[in-house]
Amino acid sequence: MSVSLSGSGVSSGTRPRRVVLAMTGASGAPYAIRLLQVLSRSPVEIHLTISPSGAAVIRQELGLTVDVRRPDLEELLRFRPAWSVSGSGSAVRASAEGSEAAGASGVVPVLGSGAGAEGRLRFHQYDDYMTPIASGSFQTDAMVVCPCSGSTLSGIARAAASNLIQRAAEVHLKEHRKLVLVPRETPMSVLQLENLHRVATAGAVVLPAMPGWYHGVDSLDSIVDFVVSRILDQLEIDNRLIGRWGES
Repeated sequence: MSVSLSGSGVSSGTRPRRVVLAMTGASGAPYAIRLLQVLSRSPVEIHLTISPSGAAVIRQELGLTVDVRRPDLEELLRFRPAWSVSGSGSAVRASAEGSEAAGASGVVPVLGSGAGAEGRLRFHQYDDYMTPIASGSFQTDAMVVCPCSGSTLSGIARAAASNLIQRAAEVHLKEHRKLVLVPRETPMSVLQLENLHRVATAGAVVLPAMPGWYHGVDSLDSIVDFVVSRILDQLEIDNRLIGRWGES
Protein backbone atom coordinates (compact mmCIF):
# COMPACT_ATOMS: atom_id res chain seq x y z
CA MET A 1 0.00 0.00 0.00
CA SER A 2 1.24 3.46 -0.82
CA VAL A 3 -0.01 6.95 -0.06
CA SER A 4 0.37 9.61 -2.71
CA LEU A 5 0.63 13.38 -2.53
CA SER A 6 1.00 14.82 -5.99
CA GLY A 7 0.85 17.93 -8.07
CA SER A 8 0.49 18.63 -11.75
CA GLY A 9 3.00 20.17 -14.08
CA VAL A 10 5.35 17.31 -14.98
CA SER A 11 5.92 17.48 -18.72
CA SER A 12 4.48 14.60 -20.71
CA GLY A 13 6.80 12.14 -22.39
CA THR A 14 9.59 12.47 -19.84
CA ARG A 15 9.73 11.22 -16.29
CA PRO A 16 10.62 13.65 -13.50
CA ARG A 17 13.80 13.22 -11.50
CA ARG A 18 13.15 10.74 -8.70
CA VAL A 19 14.67 10.88 -5.25
CA VAL A 20 14.13 8.27 -2.54
CA LEU A 21 14.17 9.70 1.00
CA ALA A 22 14.37 7.34 3.97
CA MET A 23 14.17 8.38 7.60
CA THR A 24 15.55 5.96 10.20
CA GLY A 25 16.04 5.84 13.96
CA ALA A 26 19.04 8.07 14.55
CA SER A 27 18.92 11.47 16.17
CA GLY A 28 18.49 14.24 13.62
CA ALA A 29 14.78 14.30 12.78
CA PRO A 30 14.84 18.09 12.14
CA TYR A 31 17.26 17.52 9.24
CA ALA A 32 14.97 14.90 7.72
CA ILE A 33 11.75 16.88 7.94
CA ARG A 34 13.39 20.05 6.62
CA LEU A 35 14.91 18.10 3.73
CA LEU A 36 11.51 16.65 2.84
CA GLN A 37 9.92 20.10 2.89
CA VAL A 38 12.60 21.67 0.68
CA LEU A 39 12.49 18.75 -1.76
CA SER A 40 8.72 19.18 -2.04
CA ARG A 41 9.31 22.65 -3.46
CA SER A 42 11.55 21.33 -6.21
CA PRO A 43 10.53 19.58 -9.45
CA VAL A 44 11.65 16.14 -8.20
CA GLU A 45 9.39 13.20 -7.52
CA ILE A 46 9.92 12.09 -3.91
CA HIS A 47 9.59 8.50 -2.70
CA LEU A 48 9.43 8.61 1.08
CA THR A 49 9.75 5.78 3.60
CA ILE A 50 10.03 5.96 7.39
CA SER A 51 11.02 3.18 9.76
CA PRO A 52 9.20 2.70 13.10
CA SER A 53 12.38 3.78 14.89
CA GLY A 54 12.53 6.83 12.65
CA ALA A 55 8.95 7.72 13.59
CA ALA A 56 9.83 7.28 17.28
CA VAL A 57 12.71 9.74 16.95
CA ILE A 58 10.51 12.24 15.09
CA ARG A 59 8.02 12.07 17.96
CA GLN A 60 10.73 12.44 20.60
CA GLU A 61 12.66 15.27 18.95
CA LEU A 62 9.84 17.21 17.29
CA GLY A 63 6.69 16.17 19.14
CA LEU A 64 5.18 15.05 15.84
CA THR A 65 3.41 11.69 15.69
CA VAL A 66 3.82 9.84 12.38
CA ASP A 67 1.78 6.79 11.41
CA VAL A 68 4.27 4.61 9.51
CA ARG A 69 1.37 2.82 7.81
CA ARG A 70 -0.51 5.86 6.57
CA PRO A 71 1.17 9.13 7.49
CA ASP A 72 -0.42 12.53 7.10
CA LEU A 73 1.82 13.78 4.31
CA GLU A 74 0.40 17.27 4.30
CA GLU A 75 1.15 17.57 8.02
CA LEU A 76 4.77 16.54 7.43
CA LEU A 77 5.14 19.25 4.81
CA ARG A 78 3.56 21.98 6.94
CA PHE A 79 5.17 21.15 10.28
CA ARG A 80 7.48 23.64 11.97
CA PRO A 81 9.24 22.87 15.27
CA ALA A 82 8.66 25.11 18.26
CA TRP A 83 12.21 26.47 18.12
CA SER A 84 12.01 27.48 14.46
CA VAL A 85 12.05 31.22 13.76
CA SER A 86 9.08 30.62 11.46
CA GLY A 87 7.10 29.15 14.34
CA SER A 88 5.93 30.46 17.70
CA GLY A 89 5.11 28.93 21.05
CA SER A 90 4.50 25.21 20.69
CA ALA A 91 4.86 23.28 17.44
CA VAL A 92 3.02 25.04 14.62
CA ARG A 93 2.27 24.40 10.98
CA ALA A 94 3.19 26.84 8.25
CA SER A 95 0.51 27.94 5.80
CA ALA A 96 0.54 26.30 2.40
CA GLU A 97 0.92 28.43 -0.67
CA GLY A 98 -2.23 27.79 -2.64
CA SER A 99 -2.87 24.46 -0.93
CA GLU A 100 -6.31 22.91 -0.75
CA ALA A 101 -7.89 20.30 1.44
CA ALA A 102 -7.37 16.70 0.36
CA GLY A 103 -10.12 15.25 -1.74
CA ALA A 104 -11.61 11.78 -1.55
CA SER A 105 -8.63 10.45 -3.49
CA GLY A 106 -6.21 11.65 -0.80
CA VAL A 107 -4.35 13.75 -3.36
CA VAL A 108 -3.46 17.31 -2.37
CA PRO A 109 -1.13 19.87 -3.94
CA VAL A 110 2.48 19.90 -2.81
CA LEU A 111 3.48 23.09 -1.04
CA GLY A 112 5.18 25.52 -3.38
CA SER A 113 6.87 24.80 -6.68
CA GLY A 114 10.23 25.05 -8.35
CA ALA A 115 11.62 25.32 -11.87
CA GLY A 116 8.09 25.71 -13.21
CA ALA A 117 6.93 22.30 -12.01
CA GLU A 118 5.41 20.99 -8.82
CA GLY A 119 6.95 18.10 -6.96
CA ARG A 120 5.32 14.77 -6.26
CA LEU A 121 5.41 12.75 -3.07
CA ARG A 122 4.69 9.07 -2.61
CA PHE A 123 4.99 7.12 0.63
CA HIS A 124 6.12 3.48 0.88
CA GLN A 125 5.77 1.29 3.94
CA TYR A 126 9.13 0.34 5.41
CA ASP A 127 8.38 -3.42 5.28
CA ASP A 128 6.75 -3.61 1.84
CA TYR A 129 9.16 -5.26 -0.59
CA MET A 130 6.59 -5.12 -3.39
CA THR A 131 6.88 -1.35 -3.84
CA PRO A 132 8.73 0.03 -6.90
CA ILE A 133 11.80 1.28 -5.01
CA ALA A 134 12.67 -2.29 -4.00
CA SER A 135 13.56 -3.08 -7.61
CA GLY A 136 16.41 -1.87 -9.77
CA SER A 137 14.08 -1.84 -12.76
CA PHE A 138 12.32 1.18 -11.25
CA GLN A 139 14.43 4.09 -12.38
CA THR A 140 15.50 6.58 -9.72
CA ASP A 141 18.20 9.22 -9.67
CA ALA A 142 19.33 9.19 -6.05
CA MET A 143 18.54 8.06 -2.53
CA VAL A 144 19.13 9.79 0.80
CA VAL A 145 18.99 8.09 4.19
CA CYS A 146 18.57 10.95 6.66
CA PRO A 147 19.23 10.38 9.44
CA CYS A 148 21.01 7.06 8.98
CA SER A 149 21.04 4.87 12.08
CA GLY A 150 23.87 2.50 12.96
CA SER A 151 21.70 -0.56 12.33
CA THR A 152 20.65 0.77 8.92
CA LEU A 153 24.28 1.46 8.06
CA SER A 154 25.22 -2.06 9.14
CA GLY A 155 22.50 -3.67 7.03
CA ILE A 156 23.57 -1.69 3.96
CA ALA A 157 27.28 -2.34 4.50
CA ARG A 158 26.70 -6.10 4.80
CA ALA A 159 24.15 -6.29 1.94
CA ALA A 160 21.81 -7.92 4.45
CA ALA A 161 18.60 -5.95 4.05
CA SER A 162 16.00 -6.46 6.77
CA ASN A 163 13.55 -3.82 5.53
CA LEU A 164 12.63 -1.78 2.47
CA ILE A 165 14.99 1.05 3.38
CA GLN A 166 18.05 -1.17 3.41
CA ARG A 167 16.87 -2.98 0.27
CA ALA A 168 16.38 0.30 -1.62
CA ALA A 169 19.86 1.42 -0.56
CA GLU A 170 21.31 -1.84 -1.86
CA VAL A 171 19.49 -1.25 -5.15
CA HIS A 172 21.12 2.16 -5.52
CA LEU A 173 24.55 0.68 -4.89
CA LYS A 174 24.15 -2.22 -7.29
CA GLU A 175 22.69 0.02 -9.99
CA HIS A 176 25.51 2.57 -9.45
CA ARG A 177 23.10 5.33 -8.52
CA LYS A 178 23.86 8.03 -5.99
CA LEU A 179 23.31 6.99 -2.38
CA VAL A 180 23.77 9.62 0.34
CA LEU A 181 23.97 8.42 3.95
CA VAL A 182 23.62 10.97 6.74
CA PRO A 183 24.82 9.44 10.04
CA ARG A 184 24.56 11.46 13.24
CA GLU A 185 26.30 9.74 16.10
CA THR A 186 29.35 10.54 18.18
CA PRO A 187 31.71 9.08 19.04
CA MET A 188 31.81 6.22 16.54
CA SER A 189 33.12 2.75 17.22
CA VAL A 190 35.70 1.05 15.05
CA LEU A 191 32.94 -1.20 13.71
CA GLN A 192 30.85 1.79 12.64
CA LEU A 193 33.87 3.39 11.03
CA GLU A 194 34.54 0.16 9.16
CA ASN A 195 30.94 0.12 7.94
CA LEU A 196 31.25 3.72 6.76
CA HIS A 197 34.43 2.78 4.91
CA ARG A 198 32.69 -0.21 3.30
CA VAL A 199 29.74 1.81 1.99
CA ALA A 200 32.00 4.63 0.80
CA THR A 201 34.16 2.12 -1.06
CA ALA A 202 30.99 0.67 -2.61
CA GLY A 203 30.08 4.10 -3.97
CA ALA A 204 27.93 5.74 -1.29
CA VAL A 205 28.42 9.36 -0.21
CA VAL A 206 28.91 9.56 3.56
CA LEU A 207 27.62 12.95 4.65
CA PRO A 208 27.62 13.18 8.46
CA ALA A 209 25.27 15.70 10.04
CA MET A 210 28.15 18.01 10.99
CA PRO A 211 26.98 21.60 10.54
CA GLY A 212 29.52 24.32 9.83
CA TRP A 213 29.57 27.73 11.46
CA TYR A 214 31.04 29.93 8.73
CA HIS A 215 27.76 30.81 7.03
CA GLY A 216 26.46 33.31 9.55
CA VAL A 217 24.68 31.14 12.08
CA ASP A 218 21.89 33.11 13.76
CA SER A 219 19.39 30.39 14.70
CA LEU A 220 18.85 26.65 14.97
CA ASP A 221 17.21 26.88 11.54
CA SER A 222 20.49 28.00 9.97
CA ILE A 223 22.32 25.04 11.52
CA VAL A 224 19.73 22.61 10.16
CA ASP A 225 19.78 24.29 6.76
CA PHE A 226 23.56 23.91 6.51
CA VAL A 227 23.29 20.11 6.52
CA VAL A 228 20.20 20.11 4.30
CA SER A 229 21.93 22.37 1.80
CA ARG A 230 24.91 20.02 1.58
CA ILE A 231 22.58 17.09 0.93
CA LEU A 232 20.80 19.03 -1.82
CA ASP A 233 24.18 19.83 -3.37
CA GLN A 234 24.85 16.10 -3.64
CA LEU A 235 21.50 15.71 -5.39
CA GLU A 236 22.43 18.56 -7.74
CA ILE A 237 19.41 20.56 -6.63
CA ASP A 238 20.10 24.28 -6.66
CA ASN A 239 19.39 25.93 -3.34
CA ARG A 240 20.14 29.11 -1.41
CA LEU A 241 19.59 27.82 2.11
CA ILE A 242 22.96 29.09 3.34
CA GLY A 243 25.49 31.74 2.50
CA ARG A 244 28.26 30.00 0.56
CA TRP A 245 31.97 30.45 1.06
CA GLY A 246 33.31 33.15 -1.24
CA GLU A 247 29.86 34.44 -2.16
CA SER A 248 28.68 37.81 -0.91
